[in-house]
Amino acid sequence: MAQPLQSINLVAPAFKGVNTEDSPLAQDPSFADIADNAVIDKRGRIAARKGYKTITTNKTELGNDRIHKMNYFYDNTGASELFSVGNNKILSGTDVLVDESQDIVNNGYSISANNWKMVNFNEKAYFFQRGHEPLVYDSTNGLRTFEDATGSPTNSNLYCHEAIGAYGRLWVTDSGSNRQTIYWSDLLIGTDFFNGSSGSIDVSKVWPDGHDEIRALAAHNNLLIVFGKHSIIVYQGANSPANMSLADTIGGLGCICRNSIQHIGSDVLFVSNSGLRSFGRVVQEKSMPISDLSISIKTEFIEAIENRIQPTSSIYSPENSFYLITFQEQNITYCFDLKTRLESGGYRVTRWPSSIFAAFERTPDGTLYVGSANGVGEYDGYQDNGQPYRFRYYSPGLTFGDPSSLKILKKLRPTVVGANNSTVVLYWSYDLSENYKSQAYVTGNQVAYYFSDPRDLDVIDPATNENLKIFQNGLAQFPDPDDTPNPKFSEFTSGVLTSRRVVNATGNGSILTIGMEADIDGFPLSLQEINVLVLIGKTI
Repeated sequence: MAQPLQSINLVAPAFKGVNTEDSPLAQDPSFADIADNAVIDKRGRIAARKGYKTITTNKTELGNDRIHKMNYFYDNTGASELFSVGNNKILSGTDVLVDESQDIVNNGYSISANNWKMVNFNEKAYFFQRGHEPLVYDSTNGLRTFEDATGSPTNSNLYCHEAIGAYGRLWVTDSGSNRQTIYWSDLLIGTDFFNGSSGSIDVSKVWPDGHDEIRALAAHNNLLIVFGKHSIIVYQGANSPANMSLADTIGGLGCICRNSIQHIGSDVLFVSNSGLRSFGRVVQEKSMPISDLSISIKTEFIEAIENRIQPTSSIYSPENSFYLITFQEQNITYCFDLKTRLESGGYRVTRWPSSIFAAFERTPDGTLYVGSANGVGEYDGYQDNGQPYRFRYYSPGLTFGDPSSLKILKKLRPTVVGANNSTVVLYWSYDLSENYKSQAYVTGNQVAYYFSDPRDLDVIDPATNENLKIFQNGLAQFPDPDDTPNPKFSEFTSGVLTSRRVVNATGNGSILTIGMEADIDGFPLSLQEINVLVLIGKTI
């Protein structure tokens, strides 16, 4: 005999992000099978990510290429510059991209790749890339080669691929022919690696597995962390490099790409061959615990790493509490939410497929720049370069605690926050089939109201001799009298739009999958909950 209609709430669906590792039948409904172009918002809801707002109006120097890397330079005089690289050029600016490298190229310098490591150090910006003489920029002299800056030929050992500024020095390594030696500069002099207190260290004899090659460097808690391809070396006392000593070695784990390393305050994130990893603080006997932060998508993420052809691009944004990493040739960005960890120790993760994000840079004021084939943009608004993008959520297989019973779906009642005047499409299928049924509806329309100080409502337009307080189409519009005769209206909404709709559903099966999609076109969207009304039928 069939049971009465049951109401089952999916509260904060996808709160735990995507999970592609566990069986779809055993998953917590707080996970998602798909969460595309989504983030976990501050209230713990799955929500649409922000979009890409193009700033560049003239990208002639970029040509048909895209921006590969970005760096925001600033000094103590207040001078600042956004550098980007692409089309084998070093570019500056946001609105108009200017070729900063033109003069040195005209003097015989050749740029053959776009994977520069750009480092700000002691009022200058430094540019390193394997096979290229390093460059230096300051607001007085512009972009120069090391030879032009020092007046002496640059040692080929400095044609390095990796560089960091730390502990009052510039540290460089990986010249291609030598991936075992780390050089550090003289104190506060980033162009001098062979005088004063400069020096070098050969790490070839301390790799824990006998042999490796340097991929990246990081500085953390007075430690110099040397990332190899398959292992890691840690030196302590790096503030005095001539006296620093080996503190720890970690075998069987390395870093795939220097571009994946991000400092997140008290920790350092990087991508290894086995997923996203982190260094914790030294907790006991100089050991450095390492945790797998991509465990909920481990197999998928490793596949993306193995299929990587081009360098990655990553960023940490404390304002958004996320770590982004882009695999450009695979056209996907993974978003790891850093606000909290799952019970497994991993971060919550969502995917941003088919996005145009190719490079990132964060400024000290929190602005998140995004580079693409369109030039420079900002992570802002809810359109991608003026176009809508698709938000998608799909649940894992839902059995409601009884996988053997028949479920007859009657109604779906989603609660959607935001999404002004947007078309939302609900999907459902049975028994893990991809043959979805669907029904669409349009959310409400948020109406704006305009108000100013009620003491100043009676404002006369001198051109028409009419009172500017008007009521039209249900809107109260009151201009600021200080702006007459050209008043500017102050806008206030009636609150955050919340849409609750009932969608009639059909069909039956033992396992239910529910999805929701919407085009994000100028307004935010968050999915608060989905109320599922089902009949529980006989055992099958």
